[in-house]
Amino acid sequence: MTQAPATPRAVRRQHDREIVALAVPAFGALVAEPLFVMADSAIVGHLGTAQLAGLGIASALLTTAVSIFVFLAYATTAAVSRRVGAGDLQAAIRQGMDGIWLALLLGAGVIAIVLPTAPSLVELFGASGTAAPYATTYLRISSLGIPAMLVVLAATGVLRGLQNTRTPLYVALAGFIANAVLNVGLVYGADLGIAGSAWGTVIAQWGMAVVYLVVVVRGARRHGASLRPDAAGIRASAQAGVPLLVRTLSLRAILMIATAVAARLGDADIAAHQIILSLWSLLAFALDAIAIAGQAIIGRYLGAGDAAGARQACRRMVEWGIAVGVVLGVLVVISRPLLLPLFTSDSVVKDAALPALVIVALSQPISGVVFTLDGVLMGAGDGPYLAWAMILTLVVFTPVALLIPTLGGGLTAVWTAMTLMMTVRMLTLWPRTRSGRWLVTGATR
Repeated sequence: MTQAPATPRAVRRQHDREIVALAVPAFGALVAEPLFVMADSAIVGHLGTAQLAGLGIASALLTTAVSIFVFLAYATTAAVSRRVGAGDLQAAIRQGMDGIWLALLLGAGVIAIVLPTAPSLVELFGASGTAAPYATTYLRISSLGIPAMLVVLAATGVLRGLQNTRTPLYVALAGFIANAVLNVGLVYGADLGIAGSAWGTVIAQWGMAVVYLVVVVRGARRHGASLRPDAAGIRASAQAGVPLLVRTLSLRAILMIATAVAARLGDADIAAHQIILSLWSLLAFALDAIAIAGQAIIGRYLGAGDAAGARQACRRMVEWGIAVGVVLGVLVVISRPLLLPLFTSDSVVKDAALPALVIVALSQPISGVVFTLDGVLMGAGDGPYLAWAMILTLVVFTPVALLIPTLGGGLTAVWTAMTLMMTVRMLTLWPRTRSGRWLVTGATR
């Protein structure tokens, strides 16, 4: 007998189960980085406003140094999930190993640049004389953890592509707990101040990288994939990531410009900006959990040649993104009186942060659409379009942000400009997904 076609409700339920199964564990893994920063902010914030301001500048630089290479996770997820859809697990893991070797090479290069140039980078951000020494200390020490974080990105991409988001969740939770314990012990127990916070984070990051390497190496041996570095494979991984690198560089430039503008508004404003940016990053990664599910699911559908299934999954994930964005916005508004005291007791910093936090809350539904569509197009391997769309967003955002010190508005104006940025992203991604040009099937794009 011919099986009856699934009803629309049954299809939605199927997509919901897949999205939840991948997105919920992915959320825990994705928030590892902002939770690290939030834990550092909460611990360092009670050392003083100058220390928190220094952490804000150093964290922005470090996050940029790591995040510009996020293609190690995103491009790998898309490529591996396509291979999974086509039934070629050995080739999928081999691609992942190439990404891990590339991560180690890139990490070593970043350390070589950051260590000698740390004071100049901090000065470029306009740090005050009181905050600059703390920022330099934190930046130099924490840069030693960059190779570990890049390995984590690449290995996470392999596991996501294999439709496994649970292992990254477990590793992220263990890393967060270790980071918090080490920070408290080194900052206050060993009386190392902001340097203790940096060392605690570095140790936790390398611990996470080691665990990931053990997991991926075991998988490679199980499926007969080579562990040796392959020059051609490493080059191919780098080339596949170039469009996403351009996209991420543009996004990081936007965040750096926002931080630089806030730094020029004064120590209280940059300290408040660090708090808001930490919370914004946490919310962004929560929404990006749906995008991660999208990368894995879309890649698998397209690898299996099912364009219709990919389109249906995209539609359902957008609905999820909007709904989760609304919920997160409401939660932020309700909990805002409780959030700020966690980071600072300075009333001036809290007064600067409060209206910006409300703006962040109101923009969450827009963010839900943006992150979801971003993940869908990444899963489809539509990197070149994402690169051009983000460049356009940067072009719109930059003059608006740079006028804030002249026109006034303080930190509230900075985060209003950030909302404009997210709106422009939505207006560039929506037409692309509607067009269907991203629906390219096959084991490789």
